[in-house]
Amino acid sequence: MLLKELTQLNGVSGDEGRVADFIISHIRPYADDITVDTMGNVIAFKKGTSTSDKTVVVSAHMDEVGLILSDITEKGFLKFKQVGGIDDRIMLTQRVNVITRDGEVPGVIGIKAVHLQSKAERGKIVSSDSMYIDIGAKDKKDAQKYVSKGDYIAFDSDYVEFGDGCIKAKALDDRAGCAMMMELIKNSYDNDIYFCFNVQEEVGLRGARVVAHRLNADIAIVLESTTAADVPHTDEHLVCTVQGEGPVISIMDRASYTDKYLGKFVADIAESHGIKYQHKRTISGGNDAGALQTSASAVRVCSISLPCRYIHSPVSTVKKCDIDAMYELTDSVLGSIHKFEVEV
Repeated sequence: MLLKELTQLNGVSGDEGRVADFIISHIRPYADDITVDTMGNVIAFKKGTSTSDKTVVVSAHMDEVGLILSDITEKGFLKFKQVGGIDDRIMLTQRVNVITRDGEVPGVIGIKAVHLQSKAERGKIVSSDSMYIDIGAKDKKDAQKYVSKGDYIAFDSDYVEFGDGCIKAKALDDRAGCAMMMELIKNSYDNDIYFCFNVQEEVGLRGARVVAHRLNADIAIVLESTTAADVPHTDEHLVCTVQGEGPVISIMDRASYTDKYLGKFVADIAESHGIKYQHKRTISGGNDAGALQTSASAVRVCSISLPCRYIHSPVSTVKKCDIDAMYELTDSVLGSIHKFEVEV
C-alpha cells in the first residue's frame, strides 16, 4: 500500500488537490471511469464481472485536519484558525508547512516562553487564539513576500515505523482508508463498485453529501480511522477500540446508525473467514456514513474503521496488523456483496 506516500502529502480540508492527483495517477489503469466533481471528490467506477441491480459505494476521505492563515501581525507572525477538530493542547511547538502557490514555507507554532508567563498563565491550557506561527520573517512586509491570508497550513510530520508493527504519521485519518481503496480497486468483484475518495469530511461531511446525491447508492461501505482509547488513565467503559484487535465495525455514532442487516453481514463475513474484528463500544465522532445514509432514498451503510491512537494529531498511530485485517475484511465483503439480501 502507498500509505507512506499518501500521509506525506498535504491535503487540509478544502485543499485536497495534491492528494487527488496522486490517487488518480495510480488508480487510472484499474478504473473503468474516473470523475472529479466540482467539489473535488474523485469517483472511480469499477465494472463488475456479472450483472447486479445494486449500486455499491466504497468511501474514504482524502482531507486531513489542519489550519488556515487568518492574519499577519506587524512583526511578521502568522495568526491562524483551525480546520477540523484539533485539541489545542497538541499544537504548541509543532512544526508546520504553510502551503502557498509557489510551494511550502516552514514554520513553528509558538507562544510566549514559560519564563515570561505568570503563575496563573502556566496553570491554564493555552488557547490556539493565543498561539502564532513563526516563519522567521522580520516583519509583516517580509512575511507577505512568502505567504498570504487564506493559505492552508499542514502539520510537518514524517512517516515512521516503530515498535511492534506500529506506524506514526499525520493524516492517517483517513489516508489509511484511501490507501486500502487504491489496492481494492485493482481486484475483480461480481458487483459494480464506485470507489469514492471524498473531500471536506473533517468540516461537515461536505464532499460525501454531494457524492451521496449523485450516486443514490443502495449500499455504502465507509473505510475510516477511529479513536483507539487503549491508553493509560482511560476508564474501561471508555475504551472504545483496542489496537491489535482488528478493524472496527461501528454500531452507531453521532452521525449515523450502521444498518443492522449490513452490519451483521460484515461481521458474519469476518467470522466465516477467521478475520479478527471488534465493535466500537462508545457512541462518539462521526464520518461520511452520516451523509451517505440520509441521501435521496437513503442508503444502507456500514463503517469499517482502523483503530488509531492520538487521532487528529501529527503523531497519529496505527498497527500494521489492523491495516492488513481491515483490508482482508473489506475485500471479503466486496467479494460477497452481490449475495447481500435483507431478511425481513
